[in-house]
Amino acid sequence: MLSQFSDEGTGHPTLKQSIDVPGVYAAGRLDRDSEGLLLLTDDGALINRLTDPKHHIEKTYLVMVEGDPTPDKLARLEAGIQFKEYRTLPAKARLIPDPDLPPRSKPVTPHGPTAWIEIKLREGRKRQIRHMTAAVGLPTLRLVRVAIGPIELGDLKPGEWRELALHEIKSLKK
Repeated sequence: MLSQFSDEGTGHPTLKQSIDVPGVYAAGRLDRDSEGLLLLTDDGALINRLTDPKHHIEKTYLVMVEGDPTPDKLARLEAGIQFKEYRTLPAKARLIPDPDLPPRSKPVTPHGPTAWIEIKLREGRKRQIRHMTAAVGLPTLRLVRVAIGPIELGDLKPGEWRELALHEIKSLKK
């Protein structure tokens, strides 16, 4: 499902199929191959706060990678990765046990051993985690955003949604 309300002629399912709430927009995006938490709002200032890297809102991802996430590779992810055009901000990265996630609609087929890592970013460039893990020799096979700031995905299933409580909205605006 695309993390927007229009398919722009691609024929892919969009948020419109799951969410019947007029006047809301996604605060950030997930690429077509990613899953997880997406916040929707009609508050433009909040969208800016959640998506502009200068506000340093931490986003947490569970990432299935192919290969062995050695301490050296995790340290390189944490230090930031230098690409031709930019260097990523420092991140947090740690090896985690296999998480309890719903099965993926399109299963991945690894060619070797896999592992799960948790990555916490304070920026969100296009396909950033996929580029970062590839740069250290750990191609991303599955990517699930599980938190934006203090808001967690919890046990929401794909296509499900809930309204945030007032205290949750206030915590995002702090």
